[in-house]
Amino acid sequence: MNSEFTNYVELAGSHKMAPHGERREGIDKGMPITISVYVRPKEPLLGLILGTGTKKLATLARGRYKSKHGATKSDVKKITRFAHHAGLSILDIDEVQRRVELRGTISMMEQAFKVELNNFLSEKGILYRGRSGSIRIPAELTGVVEGVFGLDDRPIATPKFQVLKSALKNNVNEGKQNSFYPNQLAEIYNFPSGTTGKNQRIAIIELGGGYRAADITNYFSALGIAPPTVVGISVDGAINNPSTSDSADGEVMLDIEVAGATAPGSLLAVYFAPNTDKGFLDAINAAVHDKQNGADIVSISWGAPESAWTDQSLKVYNTAFQAAASLGVTVCAAAGDSGSSDGVTDGLAHVDFPSSSPYVLACGGTRLIAKGGKIQSETVWHESSTSATGGGVSEVFELPSYQEEVNVPVSVNSNKKGRGVPDLAAVADPATGYNVLVDGDRLVIGGTSAVAPLIAGLIARINEGRNKNAGFIHPELYRNLSVCRDITQGDNITTPGNKGYKAGAGWDACTGCGTPIGSALEKVLKG
Repeated sequence: MNSEFTNYVELAGSHKMAPHGERREGIDKGMPITISVYVRPKEPLLGLILGTGTKKLATLARGRYKSKHGATKSDVKKITRFAHHAGLSILDIDEVQRRVELRGTISMMEQAFKVELNNFLSEKGILYRGRSGSIRIPAELTGVVEGVFGLDDRPIATPKFQVLKSALKNNVNEGKQNSFYPNQLAEIYNFPSGTTGKNQRIAIIELGGGYRAADITNYFSALGIAPPTVVGISVDGAINNPSTSDSADGEVMLDIEVAGATAPGSLLAVYFAPNTDKGFLDAINAAVHDKQNGADIVSISWGAPESAWTDQSLKVYNTAFQAAASLGVTVCAAAGDSGSSDGVTDGLAHVDFPSSSPYVLACGGTRLIAKGGKIQSETVWHESSTSATGGGVSEVFELPSYQEEVNVPVSVNSNKKGRGVPDLAAVADPATGYNVLVDGDRLVIGGTSAVAPLIAGLIARINEGRNKNAGFIHPELYRNLSVCRDITQGDNITTPGNKGYKAGAGWDACTGCGTPIGSALEKVLKG
């Protein structure tokens, strides 16, 4: 008798809590589902990027990345042998992404990974598949498998955008709207002149919603800017699916219009994926490792508190961002819109992931008043407990070397040192927000969601001027804080226990290094 794959062990970091306050529904055990199994690299990237923080990162060519850090054929063979043993079909093998996609019925998956899957109905009426406890794998695969994604398909992230409402407090200019078009902000923040992001590819990750070509044409026509080339790309079956302006379409159009107006020469590749742990990760990897034309910059406006993720998710996602950095891809992510609580009501401070990854350029938010293209005042965005910039100290990721000299405070929760969030900031307060067109409706939208594509546009223009990708800019940014305008007023304290952070001179856990002076940042990165 073949004793292979009979001794099972827990997959480290895979433990997941059962959904709370939601009722269980029946589930069709014969329904086929697809999962992603991520395996270890030939050689780990550990230590390759962060180092001492004093050296520039030597980026890898894509072919060299695959040969050194892709999956080994022997590990892939182990997964395929396991799949055959469990009766699962091989849907796809990607050695660069180190991913093997398997397909089988729910019953087969439960048996293969020793889990129980059930349907749950959320309070918002969303039916999804969930699990609790840990995934188990054969002992022979210990160390080979880094993560299994797709067994549970509960929604994982929220978009970080907010539509301006008339009742917001502290209305600027005595109640008059003080909003901006993205190209105006490019001038206010001194983006490099004479550049458009030509020949750059900005990948935009979306976990819902869609765009309409007519909106893009009409919006850019009104600005007198040639519409950017926009390409929708399907990941895991998700598609461009526009509906109404009060949906996730607001996020999609905000991202496209901000990136397109600030870097109109760039190609915008919009990766649509399901809002699940698997979908989000697959979209990031698809963007970074695109076989046709890999991204130069990735813009992410979706996220969730670190506490909402499993350890395997945090590890495997972070490895994906590390891979991006090693390939010269800059990843920009929104830092959150609910202040120091990040929307969690446990009285503790939380930071949003993926912005808390040390390989991601975390984007915080400000409140901006400008006149005649000149900044009059800029402070931390903090309208209310549910409308304020995210930021703080990670409870998961250690203090990176590039932040050792900027006095990142210890966590207000644990007094531990950790990765400080954000790195940069720009206007995000809806009361001083962005003029956009969504499903034919003209809206003013804010949130740190807008900052991620704004900074992505800046990096695209810097890349064009350098004729080379800036990639992982953190060491240069933190050695040259003068390339940012320091924001020293305000706080992001939104927890019931008043745990949070205040702005001050230098780096702070509200606006990071400050708001970019684009031309100054370009000069440093060129140097």
